[in-house]
Amino acid sequence: MPDPLVVDLGYGAAPHTTLELAERLVAIQPNVRVVGIEIDPERVTAAQPSSTDRVSFRLGGFEVPLPDKQRADVIRAFNVLRQYDESEVIGAWDLLRSRLSPGGIMIDGTCDEIGRVATWVSLGVDGPELFTIALRLADLDSPSIAAERLVKALIHRNVPGENIHRFLAELDRQWAVAAPLSVYSPSQRWIAAVTAMKNAGWPVHGAASAWRLGEITIGWDAVAPQQ
Repeated sequence: MPDPLVVDLGYGAAPHTTLELAERLVAIQPNVRVVGIEIDPERVTAAQPSSTDRVSFRLGGFEVPLPDKQRADVIRAFNVLRQYDESEVIGAWDLLRSRLSPGGIMIDGTCDEIGRVATWVSLGVDGPELFTIALRLADLDSPSIAAERLVKALIHRNVPGENIHRFLAELDRQWAVAAPLSVYSPSQRWIAAVTAMKNAGWPVHGAASAWRLGEITIGWDAVAPQQ
């Protein structure tokens, strides 16, 4: 991918997330282009002085307006869909996926104000694929704190009988079982809990190198809402 195009959708009152995203991506892919998109014209105008040869800002929403009808390789939409009704999520996902390049990925996520609790869904052109929880382990009481920051498609589904409720309850249980390992480090305790989830049959992706960061990623179907 010679010139990947990444979109930061709904960057907010100031373009900090777009600029930070670009800084990190350029370090590993110098030819990346990052476009911040906002629906508020005043926010777009205010962000223009921060434009560079690799970063630009445009007015728009879920239609993801890009020059020359280009398609995005990555679309990041954090704390955007949380403002909408659950009934609007699938339509927004479909529209955003239609703006992806072949093999592209769209990330619909939610996090707290300081980024210590986050969840996100990764979607390809054919639909949702993976669900991830990322937590700061140093002061973690129980993994189910993620319930407060579930993506919109799941936040109202954390009730008995739903997949996400079962998943969070089991993750809490495995975290409690692994408590003796906290004497080594919170990351060792977390790795043990995630390993136990995988051994119990949950479709856990990745390896310990990612788990030690406080992440757990599973197949979307395992937590998808019941119809």
